[in-house]
Amino acid sequence: MTHPAAPAATILVLPGWLDSGPAHWQSRWIERFADRRVEQHDWAWPRRGDWMARLDEAVQDTPGALRLAAHTLGCHLVAAWAAHSRHVSRVEAALLVAPPDLAASDLPPALHRWRPPVLEPLPFRSLVIASDDDPYVSLPVARDLARAWGSAWRVERARGHLNADSGLGDWPEARAWLLAL
Repeated sequence: MTHPAAPAATILVLPGWLDSGPAHWQSRWIERFADRRVEQHDWAWPRRGDWMARLDEAVQDTPGALRLAAHTLGCHLVAAWAAHSRHVSRVEAALLVAPPDLAASDLPPALHRWRPPVLEPLPFRSLVIASDDDPYVSLPVARDLARAWGSAWRVERARGHLNADSGLGDWPEARAWLLAL
């Protein structure tokens, strides 16, 4: 007797501050694979509690298993949400790309409400990816975030902020890493 294959997990896309434009790998995944963007009420002046509530709503509104694809501030959203939500068991894994340094002296004022970062281990598998020339986080800080979150760690060479300007296109490697978690 054969068993039907388990349905694939839905990927929730979590953009960072100011959202992800149409050429960003996250937007391209939504277009190509029908992944689901978690829309926030205020992309310019993000409030951590509001963003956490919106993610919790999206998790509850999406049936089946979930995987998270986060970029920049979306990485910190995953950590904050996971530390407080009763729905973390729905998440199989998370891809955490280019988490910014929230302690940076030049952090934009709109992001100050996200300090201090949540540094608790995530209750699901995760992978932090950082570039060695990202202007918003040094490799030591990104590595420390990965350790705090209990995440696997990967360094990309000379890819900037791992966004549309990085020339990643659909970034099939990152999608494969997320699906392999």
